Amino acid sequence: MIYVVCRGLLRLIYAILFPLKIVGGDNVPKEGGVLLCANHISLLDPMTIGIKLKRQVKYMAKAELFTVPVLGWLIKQLGAFPVKRGGVSKESIKTSLNTLRSGNVMGIFPEGTRNSDSGSAKKGAASFALRSGAAVVPAAIIGSYKPFRRMTVVYGAPIDLSAFADAGSESLEAVTDVIMGRIHEMINTGKPSSR
Repeated sequence: MIYVVCRGLLRLIYAILFPLKIVGGDNVPKEGGVLLCANHISLLDPMTIGIKLKRQVKYMAKAELFTVPVLGWLIKQLGAFPVKRGGVSKESIKTSLNTLRSGNVMGIFPEGTRNSDSGSAKKGAASFALRSGAAVVPAAIIGSYKPFRRMTVVYGAPIDLSAFADAGSESLEAVTDVIMGRIHEMINTGKPSSR
């Protein structure tokens, strides 16, 4: 209930400050575990990729944010769970995999940190994808978060990673490249990627 109220307030704020256009929203499966992989350009990205979807998007957030009054409470209500600075702990990995295996949607930014130039990505998203068996949906956040300017989120079709299912850890880099390739394609075209 609190999530629905918070999401409604954020939708109103976005409608005024950053009118949000959604492209390909139907590409996000209506049920089952989904790993939503997006580029990362702002602290607002976790909210941006989730507030217009019907399903709640859970995500990792720096543990320090949970100690900030109001913000800590808000991000927890919006589905965030803490990850400690200096790397992802075993506990965070376990929470992430359980989140996906329980049929939830989890948002992740393969680049790991905000990067307006879409640089190199880490292999965490690929690892979660292969270990959880969740659908992998690429998402592209397009815009600059300038007040009263439109932002666009493009959701691509789930990526078929079946060719990598039995390849083991050596396939993580290849899977990461496939995911980031789809995201970059959508940033450049503004259109959903195909399978």
